[in-house]
Amino acid sequence: MGARRGADYLEALNTSERDIRIHGERVTTGLADHAAFRNVARAYAALYDLQHDPELKDVLTYKSPTSGDPVGTSFLQPETLDDLDKRGRMMKTWADRSFGNLGRTGDYLNSAVMAMATAADWFGQVDPRFADNVRSYYEHVREHDLLLTHTLINPQANRAAGPGSQADPFQAAAIAEERDDGVVIRGARMLATIGPIADEIIVFPSTVLQARPEDEPYAYAFAIPCDTPGLRFLCRESLDQGRSHFDHPLGSRFDEMDAVAIFDDVLVPFERCFMLRHPELLTRGRMYTETGALTHMTHQVVTRDLAKAEFILGLLSVISESIGIEGFEHVQNKLTEVIMARELMASSLRAAEADAAPNDWGIMSPAWWPLNVARNWFPRTYPRLREIVWQLAASGLFGLPTEADTIGDSREDVERYLQSATQDGVDRVKLFRLAWDASVSAFGGRQEVYEFFFFGDPVRMAQAVVGSYDRAPYTERVRAFLDEDGPVATR
Repeated sequence: MGARRGADYLEALNTSERDIRIHGERVTTGLADHAAFRNVARAYAALYDLQHDPELKDVLTYKSPTSGDPVGTSFLQPETLDDLDKRGRMMKTWADRSFGNLGRTGDYLNSAVMAMATAADWFGQVDPRFADNVRSYYEHVREHDLLLTHTLINPQANRAAGPGSQADPFQAAAIAEERDDGVVIRGARMLATIGPIADEIIVFPSTVLQARPEDEPYAYAFAIPCDTPGLRFLCRESLDQGRSHFDHPLGSRFDEMDAVAIFDDVLVPFERCFMLRHPELLTRGRMYTETGALTHMTHQVVTRDLAKAEFILGLLSVISESIGIEGFEHVQNKLTEVIMARELMASSLRAAEADAAPNDWGIMSPAWWPLNVARNWFPRTYPRLREIVWQLAASGLFGLPTEADTIGDSREDVERYLQSATQDGVDRVKLFRLAWDASVSAFGGRQEVYEFFFFGDPVRMAQAVVGSYDRAPYTERVRAFLDEDGPVATR
């Protein structure tokens, strides 16, 4: 099959039979045409179509080592700096199409599967068949250009107790039965973003998994199609409210549905299992770090966050020009903050790529620390970028009629009273509705929370930074300075 086209993705989504619960409704077929998923599915389809654009296909695809067909560049196992550069350009091309607002585009988990397949022997340390399963799955996803979602956290209940100590030991998805042909999974997992419109779901071990005997039933890694019998998705409220692109320019295009994945005694075939039990290998995120998957996933995330920072910079620049505020010192000060955010993200990304080196499994990988700093810094910075949109757009975020008012009896009022220094009334309203959707609407709020918790609890992430960063050269430098004059004379 090779690199997919958008129509192929939409057709597969429409004909798939699955169990989706949303707004009190059970949806089983026709997902690509359902009101809650139609627009975001087409946003994903448009990304697939880019792979066949004559001007982009050399960046977005490469020749499959098995079939010879063009396949997505996000599957490329980089051997050289040029390979890594191509992956980076591919990811930025896709991220720019949504201004970084699509957080689960295929390149994110494709990067994880790519890295894990290269490190397949890590899974084989338990059973050689797990290594074969990982390699086969990578090739399957690559050759069919599948869209993946994943889930790796347990439902919130009693956070002071582990999953096996909850009132219901199967609230968190657990291995309920082991059979000759696979395992039966029972319980729920969060948070399957795009689960309803993805082709497959990868269920990874929780990053807070403990290496205790009672945690064994919760230690696993596997992948199954989203239409597997017994699997259902319980969705949040849709943020695509059926309004026009004029009224909700972001929400009507890019609302990636979040869902709870519920496994009602789901049979996972053994050939789809990558690890079963052995929590000592899966605790503290070892699977992600030791296979190199975390580095390549973070490469994609930092690239996407750069696109989002550039979007905010562009948006604020157009607003400043539209209402003539750029000459004010406080506005320039705020724009400087956004410029610095963009440049710091770009510098981190460039440093990571420039200092790339082969990892333990032989694939060219970006330097970890520039990416790690960026992934910790941006979630703390994005709320400030959103706040600057509020401060510069100010009351303009609220005096906003809808598209219907711009074409109806109120058009004359819109043109007369809502014009700006550089725009007529309709264009100014259109611009400020974009600012509203990015910073005030439910869609904008979800983006902020999503960024803040993208890699998990920021406090735990900070603890990991302090615990793993090599500070010895700097502490020794200070100690050497303090010792320059020798011991202090005693009196």
